[in-house]
Amino acid sequence: MRTLTNARIVTSQGWTAGWLRVDGPRIAEVGAGIAPYPAAESVDLGGRLLVPGWVDIHVHGGGGASFDDGDPERALAAVDLHRRHGTTSLVAGLVTASPAALLRQVAALAELCEAGELAGIHLEGPYLATQRCGAHDPALLRSPDLAEFQRILRAGRGHVRMITLAPELPGALELVRAAVSEGVVAAVGHTDADYATVCAAFDAGATVATHLFNQMRPLHHRDPGPVAAALTDDRVTVEVINDGVHLHPAVVRMAWAAAGADRTAFVTDAMAAAGLGDGDYTLGGRRVRVADGTARLADTGAIAGSTITLADAVRRAVRDLGIPLAAAVRAASTVPAAALRLADVGALLPGRYADLVVLEPDGTLHAVYHRGRPVTGVPASRGQR
Repeated sequence: MRTLTNARIVTSQGWTAGWLRVDGPRIAEVGAGIAPYPAAESVDLGGRLLVPGWVDIHVHGGGGASFDDGDPERALAAVDLHRRHGTTSLVAGLVTASPAALLRQVAALAELCEAGELAGIHLEGPYLATQRCGAHDPALLRSPDLAEFQRILRAGRGHVRMITLAPELPGALELVRAAVSEGVVAAVGHTDADYATVCAAFDAGATVATHLFNQMRPLHHRDPGPVAAALTDDRVTVEVINDGVHLHPAVVRMAWAAAGADRTAFVTDAMAAAGLGDGDYTLGGRRVRVADGTARLADTGAIAGSTITLADAVRRAVRDLGIPLAAAVRAASTVPAAALRLADVGALLPGRYADLVVLEPDGTLHAVYHRGRPVTGVPASRGQR
């Protein structure tokens, strides 16, 4: 048993001075004021901020590795990079691939889910719109296929958590309903659909808008499209990549004003270069060049994911957008966890995993705990964007 004391703990109402007791991998108690336990069992946080570990539901890699490599050992390098920056729950994203490759990738990642290293798998594709494919290989895109989807679910052994698809494709609404019936979250993304079609997808059970604004029909006052459909539907969680590249700060403010702290999920969409420097990488077998921290396909120049961590997204929200830290923390933990129904994480409550981030008063990292154990190699305030 360990007690973290002298902390400012984030709650749904803001901050409270108090303590948190850890029993093995889970939170045992959370209390206000002075902890009723011996000092010998305690870690004094010196008034620092205690928040839930970040939950990234859209990430493709980091630390030089991509989840589509199909190699569990390399995938662990990405997990380690993000965990050291506070992301204690990570849903591994797979980009569009051939049917055979996708089955191999899902099966490999399922092993890491069963080992507790990943919180699930996100299929970003292959059922996406060609004209909004972004960094996905257009030659591998295809229409929704219920039989293929069932094969993927079997390969994932219950660990496929979300699938992103374009609702205008033939059979897309049927696949949304099938996903929901299997307990998989359906998300709308990489789409050229009109407003009515996206609303129909939400009515069919889709509940997430994948990286809002990016690779979807743009907002227009006479053709509102996916953006307006997502922002005006209280059932929908909107993903926001707050890296200063994918979205102008004014656009992030607009999305935040519409969806608020209860429906905005910060995601990274990070690729292999996260945590590293500029250079040449791959994503889905395509060459990516990173320059000045921005990842683009070498042949087309399309943005190919980000190079940030969720710690970066939270700090940008507070520093550049004026979002209160407690609200930014919620967007990086509670909201994404709820969106994917990850019941054991996302809030500091008894019974949940002791996945914790300790922040300095200015929001920079001080320490990270994963399932009650301290994470080594946390960068603290050094070297962060």
